[in-house]
Amino acid sequence: MSAQHSGGRTTARSRRSGRGPGKGTGKLLAVAGICLAVGSGGIGAATTPVWADSALPSESSAPMRNITGLVAPVVKAVELGVTPTDGATGVNPAALPSVKAVNGVVKDVVLRPDSGGDPVPGTPSADGSAWTAEDPLEFDTSYRYAFTIVDRAGRETKKTQRFSTVAKANEADAAVYPLNGSTVGAGQPIEIVFSEPVLDKDALEKAVAVTVSSGQPVAWRWYSDRRVRIRPETFWAANTQITVGLRLFGVNFGNRMVGNSDAKVSFKVGAQRVAVVDDVTKSMKVYVDGQLVRTAPVTLGSQDWLSPTGYAVIMEQERYSKFNAGSIGLKPGDKGYYPPLTVEYANRLTTSGVYVHQALESAWGAVGRYNVSHGCVGLLPADAQWFFNNMLTGDVVQTLNSGAPPVEPLEGFGDWNIPWAQYAKR
Repeated sequence: MSAQHSGGRTTARSRRSGRGPGKGTGKLLAVAGICLAVGSGGIGAATTPVWADSALPSESSAPMRNITGLVAPVVKAVELGVTPTDGATGVNPAALPSVKAVNGVVKDVVLRPDSGGDPVPGTPSADGSAWTAEDPLEFDTSYRYAFTIVDRAGRETKKTQRFSTVAKANEADAAVYPLNGSTVGAGQPIEIVFSEPVLDKDALEKAVAVTVSSGQPVAWRWYSDRRVRIRPETFWAANTQITVGLRLFGVNFGNRMVGNSDAKVSFKVGAQRVAVVDDVTKSMKVYVDGQLVRTAPVTLGSQDWLSPTGYAVIMEQERYSKFNAGSIGLKPGDKGYYPPLTVEYANRLTTSGVYVHQALESAWGAVGRYNVSHGCVGLLPADAQWFFNNMLTGDVVQTLNSGAPPVEPLEGFGDWNIPWAQYAKR
């Protein structure tokens, strides 16, 4: 039988305030190197076309400072580097702005949004030649720099510059499943869905740390530029604690898209529960941590609606679930059509509507004897209640000998039907 439902997801915490620990640096970062001094003794600039035309105090107004001899030593010109450059747009908010003066001192640095608000905190270097912001910036914000440069003759030059960060249209984030704080079955892969396509997958993988208390190595499988799943070679060990740390703030996704959030999701694996359903014996055997704990008769999909084989994972559980034949393309008069109905103790295995559930009363006589369902695993009331109360989302159901193909990976969580040697191939 079939029904239409959607699985749960948790969205990574957005950090547009720029006050989190994100340190990633994207390709959008506008960087100014240390530039050459303008003229024979002036203060240089990170953006020569702007600064070269500026009326700046220089040593040309004090010739004695430019001529060697006994009067006074020559004062070296100040070379200035500013990040981001004046007028830069699309600046990565994770890139920490800085001002650096060679042969001079930086002081009175104030960096704040053009619209007002608190200045961005920053730290000067020990010798006073540089200043670096301490916190990331906000997205879609215009900033103003104000600072003073002092050369070795004690002369001061005040400057202001402006730049703007990545627009909201270029923000990217991610959603992670399982949910933070949840307990799931041993067959639950980690799934991350990104709001924008990820073009640099290697960089993205390096920005995500997966910590597994059991020590099991994991592999990544990209099903698209926006969806990736992560699993170990075999089911998670019982009672494993798993943490997914996403350091995406400032990470370049490609196509000028930049990550706007960091997040941490932790979940626990319960006991290792596997239900093995065999169409030959018309039975289900449930194993908990390798020990057989229950055997129950079943009815599976009829010849026209064979139950898929291989591994599936319980996606969601509903005490009562509404089934509608129209969700699998059947309409009144079609073979196999049934009117809308409600089934009990429903455990979803696929997005197309394969469940483990209590068989309808009219099918109780077929349970353990022959198949009458539309692909679902039907149980008698007592067994259906026990299964519902003792299994969790993420627990594994393996179906044998039905004659149908295995569950597709994206037809739920059919990842376990892909051999380990092939799982990480893109």
